[in-house]
Amino acid sequence: MDRLIYTAMSGARQIVEQQATVANNLANVGSTGFRAQVDTFRAVPVAGPGLSTRTQVQDDTVAANFSDGPIQATGRSLDVAVQGAGWLAVQGANGQEAYTRDGGLTLSAEGVLQTHSGLPVQGEGGPITLPSNASFSIGKDGTVSALLAGTSPALVTTVGRLKLVNPPAQSMVRGDDGLFRQRNGAVAEADPSVVLVGGALEGSNVNVVEAMVRMISLGRQFDLNMNLLKNADSNATKANQLLSLNG
Repeated sequence: MDRLIYTAMSGARQIVEQQATVANNLANVGSTGFRAQVDTFRAVPVAGPGLSTRTQVQDDTVAANFSDGPIQATGRSLDVAVQGAGWLAVQGANGQEAYTRDGGLTLSAEGVLQTHSGLPVQGEGGPITLPSNASFSIGKDGTVSALLAGTSPALVTTVGRLKLVNPPAQSMVRGDDGLFRQRNGAVAEADPSVVLVGGALEGSNVNVVEAMVRMISLGRQFDLNMNLLKNADSNATKANQLLSLNG
């Protein structure tokens, strides 16, 4: 009885947490380069005096789903999609390097290449500043080129090169800001094998059908745990009645 109550109670609570994760994944179906969050349950014994009869359920964020999302052409010169494995390096809000698959880039008022959320994009030599009154293109190796207005196409100049990295997927962890970093806090080295697709963006890798099925399954699991609690309460009530009769 004791084990049943703890397991069902903590299981119901953690199912609500997993529902929030699934809802977050569904909310980011349209987010560029989003990686679905993957959770799992595990049993954790409750430490204390006496017999270890109490076990609670814990919800753990195992990892992210690192499968590729669909690449969609936009025709915009500052849009890039990472083809296959790899990441774009950006400067996080805390000044430290972080990694993203969101290649929808813009220019700040000062001409600094940045993400839509205003984070500077890292080049191999630091943030990249682009000249005004120029058209730009980004090559598949991350090379950023500029052509000043009114000049010959033969006068295209290289402004910089995006820092592209490809650390092992198992070493990557998502932060509260949605950006990824290496689990050990180290800065990843640039990887020349990472390939970009210009004029395109990578969509979210969330599978809507799987997420909806998961949400329905979690709802049924929640109902099951609540029924177990009701049964435990009913059994305890009947046991008390029998004891009072025997007394």
